[in-house]
Amino acid sequence: MFDLRLRPSTDPGDRMGSWIVLLYHEWMKSEELQRLTASEPLTLEQEYSMQQSWLEDADKCTFIVLDAEKWQAQPSTTEESCMAGDVNLFLTNVGDPSLGEIEVMIAEPSCRGKGFGTESVLMMMSYGVTKLGLTKFEAKIGQGNEPSIRMFQKLHFEQVAVSSVFQEVTLRLTVNEHERQWLLEQTSHVEEKCYRDGSSESH
Repeated sequence: MFDLRLRPSTDPGDRMGSWIVLLYHEWMKSEELQRLTASEPLTLEQEYSMQQSWLEDADKCTFIVLDAEKWQAQPSTTEESCMAGDVNLFLTNVGDPSLGEIEVMIAEPSCRGKGFGTESVLMMMSYGVTKLGLTKFEAKIGQGNEPSIRMFQKLHFEQVAVSSVFQEVTLRLTVNEHERQWLLEQTSHVEEKCYRDGSSESH
């Protein structure tokens, strides 16, 4: 059981934004996570700058993944202790605004292998289709990240390219009417709420 929450701010002076950046900074010290996400470790200052750019860029959508079981267990539970990772959409193809590149990271080790990634991707695709008018999704995954490749294939993505230079595979899904109906069925339980001043936005 888990929850997706869209963070309203990553300003370094904001309490919410600060703990997100600090947690990301700790997560990305993991060599395994660096390998799976093809990432390089950043300084804390670089991490703040990157998070700020994500806040300001209109072509990026980010949802924070929270473990709802932890969140609901105790009324006093903080979001910090429930954060599992994130799921993102990049809307950077100027020639095709109906295409979104999707990626997911379940960074918290205790949350892996529980379906968080699958459900997060389904919810983000539903958001992309119903709110942004997307009809195509791409995922670029490191060749060695077999669990992620298999997950996207189970979600009907098909491999369309392999890059030996970047050591990654590209998978794509075209959302025709049949796929759209399937996606809406898979996310029929989703409930969307606005995030305001620390209140939750749940999906």
